Amino acid sequence: MASFSFGYFSSNASGSSFLTLPASNFEKWLCSVLIVGVFYPVIFLLFFRLVDSSLVSVYHHTLDPAGPFYRQLYQSVYIFDFKGFIAWKVYPMYGFLTGAMLVGSLYFNKVAFIRTAIGMSIVVLGVMGINWLIATLLFGHINNASVFDSVTIPAGKEEGSIELPRGFVDTINNSIWYVLPAILWLLAFTRLREKEF
Repeated sequence: MASFSFGYFSSNASGSSFLTLPASNFEKWLCSVLIVGVFYPVIFLLFFRLVDSSLVSVYHHTLDPAGPFYRQLYQSVYIFDFKGFIAWKVYPMYGFLTGAMLVGSLYFNKVAFIRTAIGMSIVVLGVMGINWLIATLLFGHINNASVFDSVTIPAGKEEGSIELPRGFVDTINNSIWYVLPAILWLLAFTRLREKEF
């Protein structure tokens, strides 16, 4: 949805007709932000809640209350919490991906979705590869290298972990998950103004 919100610039005919709309650049950008950042997620989350609660209810009603593991089985399946740990990891990821798609739809005229996805994959794999290379150069043989977080190295038959201080990790994670998406959304606004001129 984000890659198609600014897709009207893909051809001169649709792009020129869009320029004649009696709205400012900010209003056009805000329409895309509301569609991609508010309306679409709300509709999706409401549909997800409906499906999730109905499936959990069906599962709970099919359990045998006299079974020996009834309580464990009942408690192992529950309705997904939108305020839980996993949800708060997904929300910034959604903001980052939609921001990247908005920017990509303004930079690529044709097949913006595919080109942006390929570009993001190249950047992510490139950062992971450079991180692995630097960790290998510094520590020799490594088992794992988490980007901006830790390096796992073998220590005899055991494994050791070298981690950044928690303050640095929190600062880097907050920058990646909150500041970078905001920059991408503002870059989409700036690019929209440039594209219209």
